[in-house]
Amino acid sequence: MTMSKFMVFAGAIAALSSLSFAWTIDGIVVSDVGQPIAGVKITSPNYPSVNVATNDGGSFSITDETDAIHNKRTTRANIQFYNNVISISGMNANTITVSVMDALGKVAYSKTMHNMRRSASFDLNKSSIKGAKYLRINADGHHDTYKLGDTVTLLKEGDPLPIFNFSKDGFRDTTYTMKAEKEVILIKMTPGVNDPVSSSTTALSSAIEAPSSSSAAPEPESSSETVSSSSVIDCAAKAIKGDTEIMVDGRKVIVKFPSNFAGDKPVPMLINYHQIFGSASDWANESKIAKVALADGAINIFPDGIESPGMGQAWNVGPCCTTADDVQFTRNFIKELTEKACVDPKRIYAAGWSMGGGMSNYAGCVLADVIAAAAPSAFDLTKEIVDAGKCNPARPFPILNFRSTNDGVVSYGGGLSQIIETMPITFLGAEPTFAKWAELDHCSGNYVEKDGCRYYENCEGGAIVGLCILNTDHNEGDPQKAWNFVKQFSLP
Repeated sequence: MTMSKFMVFAGAIAALSSLSFAWTIDGIVVSDVGQPIAGVKITSPNYPSVNVATNDGGSFSITDETDAIHNKRTTRANIQFYNNVISISGMNANTITVSVMDALGKVAYSKTMHNMRRSASFDLNKSSIKGAKYLRINADGHHDTYKLGDTVTLLKEGDPLPIFNFSKDGFRDTTYTMKAEKEVILIKMTPGVNDPVSSSTTALSSAIEAPSSSSAAPEPESSSETVSSSSVIDCAAKAIKGDTEIMVDGRKVIVKFPSNFAGDKPVPMLINYHQIFGSASDWANESKIAKVALADGAINIFPDGIESPGMGQAWNVGPCCTTADDVQFTRNFIKELTEKACVDPKRIYAAGWSMGGGMSNYAGCVLADVIAAAAPSAFDLTKEIVDAGKCNPARPFPILNFRSTNDGVVSYGGGLSQIIETMPITFLGAEPTFAKWAELDHCSGNYVEKDGCRYYENCEGGAIVGLCILNTDHNEGDPQKAWNFVKQFSLP
């Protein structure tokens, strides 16, 4: 991969910091008629130190300066990466270990040095590393992880930017998630009493003047058809009608609507599962199939995974990589969205890249009763799930996998990967996954080849099983082909 030059400054090595994620937010909280509200309690589930209240004028100002790093910046470490060489200077550590990982967190290169007092360099050109995605620096027991790409981002344990809860007696609770490191916002709170649903799923459309997380072009008029369920769904009664973020089971779910959404009839919904080390916020900006689905009139949602030890946010795809119940979490946010937004419950689909592709494959095994079809990229079924007989779709499940023969992270031929040492995972392989889905869907005859893909078309229940074979390394598949495939299916 091509690496561009970068420079990152970290804090004192004795307490490495997410310095590039320092944030500041100023704002005012008002009622739905514009009256400032004093004494609104503001807390944050991912920044426990936040505990403030609005002043008499309804204003507040919060800065991420409560951690020890802000006041202990006694030295500055300079980290450079150029021509595949890592250079570190300005550090003072007894032991420093530099590790480079692939997109799944598998360590591909590691070197330890002792009594580092000035500088050191690490030449990756002398290693066999392929698909470098993350750099981890561990110094005397403290570590930071950096994401490598066109720009370099210092990752943070948990959500990089805070989620805020606004609460006051006599008003419904409101939740807001920062989208930039410096914001000025206006929060509107609606009078009322919280109920178990509204208190955790308040729409964020009331928060204005916050920078947009993307600048998507207007989508053309929807061409997606609806099914007979449109005649029994009262879209006028739905509370969520525009882009928002909701909290389900303590996790963020980003919801995006097509620009021409009229709210007068139910539309399809696409679930977009992010990669390991990723997040809902990242994938909401990066997913290619999501852009295609939005342009075709579908609602898109982006759920957050759960933090995995040292691996960022991840999914539980059976044997790895968290212990969270992501199956129940998926059921819960589907229920929330079908109740609160004008979603066609028979046309809910799943897609994802890398570990997100693993989660959308696994969804076919355990969620086929609520998800109509899936289009995973760059991940297989896992041998552990298949061998244990735990892939039992409730109905023949339509699925189209995108896999690259030169994937340097999830090998086309499959194999063992210890992403987390205590949670080994074995990829079944692209073609065995294809064959297994054909077996599960009781497909007959031989597959046909067209447009660079293989399809079993004679499967029970009208299902189709496909495999698109690419040569694009560890990347998302063809978004238009993926969306065209899933949208033709609906639940019985």
